[in-house]
Amino acid sequence: MISRRNFIKQSGLVAASSVFPIPDFLRPKPSRKLGVALVGLGYYSRDLLAPALQLTSYCELRGIVTGTPSKIPVWQAKYGIADKNVYNYENMYQLANNDDIDIVYIVLPNALHKKYSIIGAEAGKHVWCEKPMATTARDCKAMIASCEKNKVQLTIGYRMQHEPVTRKIIQMAKSKPFGDFKKLKAEAGFYNRGGDGSHWKLHPELGGGAMFDMGVYPLNAVRYATQMEPVSVSARIENSRPELFRVDETTFFELEFPNGVMAQCKTSFAESINHLKIDCSSGWYELQPFQSYSGVQGRTSSGKSFSPFSGNQQAKQMDDDSLAIIQNQSPMVPGEEGLRDIIIVESIFKSAQTGGARISLL
Repeated sequence: MISRRNFIKQSGLVAASSVFPIPDFLRPKPSRKLGVALVGLGYYSRDLLAPALQLTSYCELRGIVTGTPSKIPVWQAKYGIADKNVYNYENMYQLANNDDIDIVYIVLPNALHKKYSIIGAEAGKHVWCEKPMATTARDCKAMIASCEKNKVQLTIGYRMQHEPVTRKIIQMAKSKPFGDFKKLKAEAGFYNRGGDGSHWKLHPELGGGAMFDMGVYPLNAVRYATQMEPVSVSARIENSRPELFRVDETTFFELEFPNGVMAQCKTSFAESINHLKIDCSSGWYELQPFQSYSGVQGRTSSGKSFSPFSGNQQAKQMDDDSLAIIQNQSPMVPGEEGLRDIIIVESIFKSAQTGGARISLL
C-alpha cells in the first residue's frame, strides 16, 4: 500500500500529516511576535490575510511588498506599517537587511510563486506560499531546494489542513470509525463570470484555470481524507464558454488509490460546488461546505454532526505555522506536500490532453 506516511518516509520528508496543533491554552506566549511581510496586496491579502493578522498570537503584519505605489499609503494608514518595511518587487531582496521581517507570505499569481519564494528564501526569511505551490513540479523542487539551502522553513497555505472540522476528518482517516474506504467524492468550484478578461485566473501563462485555482482543494482533500497517495489518475476538461476561457473551465478527474479505492473529483468555474463525501464499508461521512472560509460543517451516517469552527481559519493557519518556526519544528504543510499535488496536477493535464488516458503515478 502506498500511504502518505510511506511516500513522505520514502522521500526523506517529515510526515506533516502526523503533526497536530497544540491546544491554544497549552501554547506558550511568545516574547516577540514574528514579523510577516505580505508579498502581493490583492484581494486575499487585503480582505483575508491582513485582517486575520490582527487576530494572531504568534505573528503580526509588519511589512508589505507591492508593485502598486498607490496602495502603500492606504496600507500604512490602516496597519501602521513603517516606511522601512515597504518594498517593491525590484528591491524585495533588500529584506535581507531587515530584522523586523521574519516571514514572507507569497500571495501572487501562481506562476510567480517560485520567483518570489526564492527571493524571500535568499533574503533569509521563512517562506509561506499560497496554494497551489507552483505551476510545475520543477518549480516546486527549486523552491524546496532554495529554502533548504538557506535554512528557512517553506510552508504551503493549505488552510483546510489547519481547520478544526477538517482535522477531525484527518483523524478519522486513521481511526476508521466506519471501516475501510470504498469511494470518495470531492467537488469545489464557483461561477466565474470572466469579467474583463484581465484577471490572472483567466490566463494560462500566469497559472490560471479551475484546476490550479480550485482543483487543488478536492485533490488535497481526498489525499488527507484517506491518508493515502493515489496510484493513477484520469481526467477530462470541458469548456462551455471558450470565448471567455483559454484555461480549463471545468476539470473532471478520477484518482485510484490502493486497494481499489476510487475518488471522483470535479472543479469548475461554471458552477458553485463545495462537497466532500467519504463512503466506507459500514457507513459514510461528509463535509458540506468543505473548503469555505467559514462554516465548514458535516455529518455522518450514524447521525453525528460536525459544527462549524467559530474562529478565523487564516489566523489559525498562520499561528500554527508561526509556532512551528518558533519551536523549530516541521510545519504542518511543508513544501513537499505542495509538490505532491503538483505532480498529480501535471498528470491530470496530461491525461486530459490524451483523451482521458489513465496515467500511472507510481
